[in-house]
Amino acid sequence: MTDRFFPNIMPDYVSEAQPSVNDPPEQPPQQPTPESQKEKPTSGDPLVNLLSMPYSSLSQRFQRAALDLKETIVMDTWGTTGQSVRDFTLYSGTLGTAFLLFRVYEVTGNKTDLLLCLEIVKACDSASSTSRDVTFLGGRGGVCALGAVAAKYADDESLRTYYLNQFEEVKLSSDHSDEFLYGRSGFLWACSFINKHIGDGTIPKTMIRAVADEIIKNGRAMAKEGGPPLMFEWYGERYWGAAHGLAGIMHGLMDVELTPDEISDVKGTLYYMIKNRFPSGNYPASEEDRVRDVLVHWCHGAPGIALTFIKAAKVNTAVSLCQVFGDTDFLEAAMDAAELIWNRGLLKRVGMCHGISGNAYVFLSLYRMTGNHRFIYRGKAFACFLLDRAHKLISAGEMQGGDSPHSLFEGIGGMAYLHLDMIDPLKSRFPGYELD
Repeated sequence: MTDRFFPNIMPDYVSEAQPSVNDPPEQPPQQPTPESQKEKPTSGDPLVNLLSMPYSSLSQRFQRAALDLKETIVMDTWGTTGQSVRDFTLYSGTLGTAFLLFRVYEVTGNKTDLLLCLEIVKACDSASSTSRDVTFLGGRGGVCALGAVAAKYADDESLRTYYLNQFEEVKLSSDHSDEFLYGRSGFLWACSFINKHIGDGTIPKTMIRAVADEIIKNGRAMAKEGGPPLMFEWYGERYWGAAHGLAGIMHGLMDVELTPDEISDVKGTLYYMIKNRFPSGNYPASEEDRVRDVLVHWCHGAPGIALTFIKAAKVNTAVSLCQVFGDTDFLEAAMDAAELIWNRGLLKRVGMCHGISGNAYVFLSLYRMTGNHRFIYRGKAFACFLLDRAHKLISAGEMQGGDSPHSLFEGIGGMAYLHLDMIDPLKSRFPGYELD
């Protein structure tokens, strides 16, 4: 099992040095750390030195690293390709570069990055024009959603209208699955992304509700006595994780105004997963694979499932209780998963889907949820591990750069995105999965 991850020998906590009088104020503010939990930096260890750096200085390091990676990624996925698109998707293709540029724009306000984002989206629009794939991460829904949102921030009303009209032309058929990466719940996320950035109701509730109805109908039809209230399969297997299974589908449904019986079904499905998890705090990949406690990924295993539990645990009086449940069991399960991720989540890959970058977001999400300094430290530790060692480990062949090495979900694009989010962790969101 240890061939999948690096042993985590990082200290449980390293206190930050005090900034000099010339340093800007620390960002973000953190809770005071009890003296009993503080450890002194180990002299000569560059990783520990990063962890002990004042956050104001470390955030600048993250920003420089992210912007350097952005230049490399743009050159290799756009500049040296003759601006042609082979894989248009956000998950593993050129749209991921556009989404990274959009995030750079959000962080820095540099409109040049926003305009380049739109240029790349335009090429992806052409490349995906005949695609039947519908989701944000893996289909035309992502192209049109990102295009509309980026056009809105660029104050290009005609382009925004074009992409919204194109989004309305994305058609779900009876043979589409319900899972997140390629199916209906991933299309729901694209709708939510548009409504968050452009305005509630931009994608009508009737359209969203019709998709949710189909998902719930299918989930109830596959459910069996003794199992969860909702069950789904993808290519003959009943997955649990965020990419293809229960966690991702429940995640998408929680953005929809659900009826009381539908809320009960979603909650019951999540409780089923908690009840049947491994003693380690990890989760099976599928109903058909309830024995192997191996995968600690966003796609399969605790990280993606924990993000769904955190969403279920949120209490927000400004939104419908159909969207959030507030149950403490979900938060406790997410914190149990975080402990597992700290011990087994330093994967020998860099990306979002099955890499260190994606796993770090569980700590960042828990920090936003709880304000607990332990979680921001652990997210920072995973990010600093990448900052200090990723390039060296990849060059030495000890760490995989991914099948699509510059992509957002399989390659260094995910690392660049994480570094951007580490500038202000309170604004961090797992790309394509977290919105609030």
